[in-house]
Amino acid sequence: MSNKKQAVFQALAAVVIIGAAVLAFKALQASRPELERRQPEALHPMVRTAPVSIGPVDVVITGEGTVRPVSEIQVVSRVSGKIVHVAPGMKNGGAFSKGDLLVAIEDADYRIAHILAEAGVREAESRYQLARADAEAARLEWMRMNPGREPSPLAAKQPQRDAAEAYLQAQLANLEKARLDLERTRIIAPFNGRSGAENISAGQFVTPGQPLGAVYASDSVEIVVPMESAALAWFDVPGFSTMDGPGAKATVSATVAGREMTWDGVVIRAHGKIDPQTRMIHVVIRVADPYATQPPLYVGQFARVRIHGATIPEAAILPRAALRDAGTVWVVDPEDRLQFRKVDIAWTDERGMVIQKGLHEGDRVVVSILKSVTEGMMVRTVETGKPS
Repeated sequence: MSNKKQAVFQALAAVVIIGAAVLAFKALQASRPELERRQPEALHPMVRTAPVSIGPVDVVITGEGTVRPVSEIQVVSRVSGKIVHVAPGMKNGGAFSKGDLLVAIEDADYRIAHILAEAGVREAESRYQLARADAEAARLEWMRMNPGREPSPLAAKQPQRDAAEAYLQAQLANLEKARLDLERTRIIAPFNGRSGAENISAGQFVTPGQPLGAVYASDSVEIVVPMESAALAWFDVPGFSTMDGPGAKATVSATVAGREMTWDGVVIRAHGKIDPQTRMIHVVIRVADPYATQPPLYVGQFARVRIHGATIPEAAILPRAALRDAGTVWVVDPEDRLQFRKVDIAWTDERGMVIQKGLHEGDRVVVSILKSVTEGMMVRTVETGKPS
């Protein structure tokens, strides 16, 4: 076959193949179903909701403060002399019990003074008895010589008797001073406590009025917590919100030696005036036996306080993110429409907002943010679970 015939044959074959493909495409296009034109659905905004559960809610008021002793005193010498004994409990951080000997001062001179004072009293008593006898004898002699007439004070030796009595009183006072000075050479612990500072050592000479150290009572400690005035409406404060009854119970917690420790406490009082700087009221919580635990609740320790206040019979707790302007929340109704709802917020703490009015059991409250909101708008919801 010549080249010319071969080219004609190939061209005819290509035309046949292209024609068959065109016919097949038209047949396929003719068999395809016609697509229906539809308007796309509008997507409603997606919101996260939290379900409302109505029930009794305990109001918990929290605060922070520093642990301080209930009683703290400076140990001061009342007499002069050399220190002959310092108890281990008097050392900084040492513990002691009520009645323990803390410090002893050399007492030899004071014992001698006490003995001399006792002798002075015996001498004065003897003088007084003689003066009384002389006065009585002089009075009887006057009455015998002058029947029916009272003797003058001089005739009855009344001045001598009065002088002897005054001398006796002075000697008695001198004995009491000697007794007190001797007693003050021994400094006794007035309570169960601990030492916070020491300024002495054995052999040191001290003078009257010299500080020897600081001690504080360890039977109980206090934490002073500043609070807003509105918070005190939810718990009992003796002398403030109640006249007689006990104060509200509290839980005190602190991190001590790397451990989280808790102690039971009670509200005992509020300070007598509002802090002029912060306009807050200082509430005092007392903890008994702070050193009964190991580790103990140390004086100076920073502590957290949870006061257990009143119980609201019917209330709900919502996340703070649910709150909108002017005490309003967004509620999604059964038809997924957004409704604005006014609520009464009783208290706010770490759990969230305690709502006492405005919500119902099963309400769905929006906790997410929407840029553009209108009441009654349709939304899609995703439930986040019950608020804590």
